[in-house]
Amino acid sequence: MTPPTPSAAAPLEVTDETEKKSITSDGSKGSESRSPGQLAWRRFKRDRTGVISAIIVIFFFVIALAAPLIAKLYGKDPYTTYGLNTPGLLGDNGFPVRPNGGMSPDFWFGIDPQLGRDVFTFLLYAIRNSLLISVAITLFVVVLGVVVGVTAGYMGGKTDWFFGRVIDILLAFPQQLFFVAFTPVVVSLFVPDNENTPTWLVVVCLVGLLTAFGWASIARLLRGQVLALREREFVEAAKVTGASPARIIFKELLPNLWTPILIQGTLTLPAMVTTEAGLAFLGVGLQDPTPDWGVMIGYAAKFYQDDITFLLFPGVAMVIFVLAFNLLGDSMRDALDPKTKR
Repeated sequence: MTPPTPSAAAPLEVTDETEKKSITSDGSKGSESRSPGQLAWRRFKRDRTGVISAIIVIFFFVIALAAPLIAKLYGKDPYTTYGLNTPGLLGDNGFPVRPNGGMSPDFWFGIDPQLGRDVFTFLLYAIRNSLLISVAITLFVVVLGVVVGVTAGYMGGKTDWFFGRVIDILLAFPQQLFFVAFTPVVVSLFVPDNENTPTWLVVVCLVGLLTAFGWASIARLLRGQVLALREREFVEAAKVTGASPARIIFKELLPNLWTPILIQGTLTLPAMVTTEAGLAFLGVGLQDPTPDWGVMIGYAAKFYQDDITFLLFPGVAMVIFVLAFNLLGDSMRDALDPKTKR
């Protein structure tokens, strides 16, 4: 039997479910009065893993930006060969005289073999250089992926077909092998073999190559999102009112694409960190004595059998950062997804 409909004069009964939606435990207004950003922020704050990961990521970026200041206060730099300049720091075999890689009050993380450079400041500048390069690559990748994906999805037709084939070709490439083989070729186009390659040129080549082959996956994802959104009623209504394609893209489509864009950005950055470090480790990225995560790990790998201390600090730091950023990306995805059950 259908329950009777309450009269207009009779007050509506407030159920427990209604109370949960209208008033939270702290007495604030319910989810109906909150914006999507506020709801996402609430969900994110409840995720302890995400909050801890965000704190770790922020810590890495802070020490990367403040590396020159920290090194100045510390009184060391990553380029001076203290072991060669100061007697008693390195033994006859080229290894630090003190145990644990030469750790002491003067050298917190010790000194590296053969040269005796300060490991602490070298790691600070390695984190700084790796993160700056990776952030630049990520920004270019996301921007290019957004432009191509939105353009292909909205325009359709031959434009969509052309960009779709380009994306298929890029995704079919074995990118890691291509980077290793092609980076020296690109550098040799600008610098003769008998001259030293400037660091800025290596950085530009890294950013250019990783950007050129990194945007395809983001573009494909956004293309699919735009193909679905352009058939929605609000887009059709905007077309009927005479809105230009640029206005439809910026006012109607992009506001509905911020969630996948942010998620892809948080997942791309740690991938670029490991890729850039891997190229440096293989000898086709930044080279010693320029501080870099891959340079540091590659140099320390030569001596890990005698003393693992030199490999421990950069290896653990990279694992912590990449793991924290991946967990942060997962937490952001859960927070931004309104269908997430908590």
